[in-house]
Amino acid sequence: MNNLRHPADRVQIERVDVAAYTVPTDAPESDGTLQWDKTTLVLVHITAGMWRGLGYTYADQATADLIQDTLVPEILHRNAFDIPLLWRCMVDRIRNLGRPGISSMAISAVDVALWDLKARILDVPLVSLLGTARDTITVYGSGGFCSYTAQQLEDQFLAWLEKGIHLFKMKVGRDARADTHRVRHAHEVIGPTNELMVDANGAYTRKMALLQAERFADQRVCWFEEPVSSDDLEGLRVLRNRAPAGMDIAAGEYGYDAYYFRRMIEAGSVDVLQADATRCGGVTGFLQAANLCAGWGIPLSSHTAPGIHMHLGCACDAVRHLEYFHDHERIERMFFAGNVEVTNGVLRPDLARPGLGLEFKLADAKRFAA
Repeated sequence: MNNLRHPADRVQIERVDVAAYTVPTDAPESDGTLQWDKTTLVLVHITAGMWRGLGYTYADQATADLIQDTLVPEILHRNAFDIPLLWRCMVDRIRNLGRPGISSMAISAVDVALWDLKARILDVPLVSLLGTARDTITVYGSGGFCSYTAQQLEDQFLAWLEKGIHLFKMKVGRDARADTHRVRHAHEVIGPTNELMVDANGAYTRKMALLQAERFADQRVCWFEEPVSSDDLEGLRVLRNRAPAGMDIAAGEYGYDAYYFRRMIEAGSVDVLQADATRCGGVTGFLQAANLCAGWGIPLSSHTAPGIHMHLGCACDAVRHLEYFHDHERIERMFFAGNVEVTNGVLRPDLARPGLGLEFKLADAKRFAA
């Protein structure tokens, strides 16, 4: 009998480092319900033996504080391979704080770092650790903010066309009449062979969303995201049942646990579910969403954070595509070495790099430290 043991059997978590970095946007940004001029990345490094795992979420300083003060004591000095146990300890620890919101985003950042650490210990890419379902994942360019001029939107979409991207998502919902003109212009920019998606971030009423769905169909819009609030499951179901043929109704980016996703699916509210590993409990939570989608025969689309979701999209058969969100892909290029470039509209994980394949560039990021 072989008595050799893998070093993971005795790798103990020795240190957890947490930091937050706030980056100004490259232009004012808004969607149907919100305006912003900066984005904060909360970064977690977990050290165990000679290995160091990396995870992150897009949140704020309060999330970093919660990780440091509340979650770190739950995982410190435990076996780095016991991810299900560590995840459950963190979930139990925040019971009285509430699962939605910053608690789940905090757990997400730590969980991603744990999975990255495990893959690095085994010296394999995260997608290989999870099991590969496909070699590449299709991306869609996501931006087209309501605050953009027609020229800014055109420049952004044309730059994505040069990367071979053929799916484009823009924000709507701030001005219904202007939205129809903006969508028409966007369709003219990308041409008849590419597909256009819109995201209202819950800005419309049910009646207005139905009217807009009919108007957008004339521009061959294939995806209507959060036409009404994602908490209005009945309203989403009405839109799903009455939207023009060929237009998917999508929601789920504000899901923080598997129960949320199950309720949304059971209500018949979406054609495509969305999940975000930086919000829904990390890799562990994303896999739960993917399993729900597989069981119900509903496609899954990952929300933002392409550096994480590239691996998850290639590992989960239920995933349809990945959101190549302007703010996040910009920050990830700034902060991380090892980023993979979009080629012919897809991302392909670098199988020569373990874990997420990312290394934090402290010298480039430190001036943004919160």
